[in-house]
Amino acid sequence: MYLIGLTGGIASGKSTVARRLYEHGAVHLDADQLARKVVEPGTPALAAIVETFGAEVLRPDGSLDRERLGRIVFGDDAARAKLNAIVHPAVRELSGRLIAKAEAENPDAVVVYDVPLLVEANVDHPFDLVVVTDAPKRTQVKRLVEQRGLDPLQAEARVDAQIDRESRLKVADVVIDTDGSLGHTMSQADALWARVAAERASR
Repeated sequence: MYLIGLTGGIASGKSTVARRLYEHGAVHLDADQLARKVVEPGTPALAAIVETFGAEVLRPDGSLDRERLGRIVFGDDAARAKLNAIVHPAVRELSGRLIAKAEAENPDAVVVYDVPLLVEANVDHPFDLVVVTDAPKRTQVKRLVEQRGLDPLQAEARVDAQIDRESRLKVADVVIDTDGSLGHTMSQADALWARVAAERASR
């Protein structure tokens, strides 16, 4: 199995690159989806969140009110650290199981684990390659405004709330520049796939 860790800032093109690698045949795991799964009703993580933040973070149907919880932790470093201490280990455990499952089903699989918080959450899976999608802040803000309907101040706050670009680039084995056209991003993803294929053939 070949394990790729894919990360990058918000609106930096991670999903585009992940989708392209999936089209080439990779198994795609999305940390955001796993983070939703580990806090579904009945999970230990959800129980721990309620114990920490109170029952008001639940919807009437017993599911997590992510918007309400987001308002509590956004801009409050201590609250966010408490939440991360609950969610990150649960996601790490689930992702580890899913990666092992992918390998058991196909020992030659290429698994792309799409992790926005790879650096912040100290994700320590044994990656063969860490890929960072990179775009300047102005491009991220523009995409958040145009594609997700945020106002510019909200968009800037979202970008600024994440770890700085330099810290992300430090962990990169490969950087995909997503500031240009979609075709330019796709061609870099294609080149990455060719590199992975060549590396695996030489093992």
